[in-house]
Amino acid sequence: MAKEINLRELYIILKKRFWIVIIITFIAGIAGYFQNSTHTTLLYQTSSRIIVGANADYMNTLRVIMRDTIIMEKVIEELDLKKSPERLAGQITVDSIDNSQVVRITVVDTDPVLAADIANTTATIFKNEIGNIVNFNDVSYLSEAKINPYPINSQSNKTFYVSIVMGLVFGTGFIFLLNSLDDKVRSDRDIEELVGIPVLGSVSKMNRKNINKHKHKHLEIESRGEDVNA
Repeated sequence: MAKEINLRELYIILKKRFWIVIIITFIAGIAGYFQNSTHTTLLYQTSSRIIVGANADYMNTLRVIMRDTIIMEKVIEELDLKKSPERLAGQITVDSIDNSQVVRITVVDTDPVLAADIANTTATIFKNEIGNIVNFNDVSYLSEAKINPYPINSQSNKTFYVSIVMGLVFGTGFIFLLNSLDDKVRSDRDIEELVGIPVLGSVSKMNRKNINKHKHKHLEIESRGEDVNA
């Protein structure tokens, strides 16, 4: 015979050891918070803009040169950076705005101030050096990069919330595991399942309070009997 699910018994089991759920959820939440705060590297983005007087085909060549090693090495030297030209180029994106002659030099870095410095220095060095590279000088400044104090990858609380939910789930599961390992007889139903026969009655637990209560009730009955006989 399948074991029936008694919601009241489940509630009692959870209520009795709910402190376990609270502790496990609290620990999981703390772990999720630190995991989220220590493993998220904030990145900052900013852009400088220049005007390049070239047709579409030549513009593609000039955009490639902006991120070439010859330009990147001079930027590294100017800013005294401790990184390779290839790594620096990976932080820079060059594109034309709406297919115009306005070129946007976008830089992403963990330091918002350095991101702006890299964008502006790249634009300056490109303007100064492009004439020596391809004999082209039609480059002018439009706007310099500003320091952007807002990260583009704001910290998400997803890890924290997942940890809370997992703490609740594991805490609840752990309570039922402890209950299943507890072989104490706690109810009439447990006795029926153990011996296989129905329980017809039960003997209350005898303690000093119950004994005194029983004596008091017995004395009241005797007193009433004497009054009737009188």
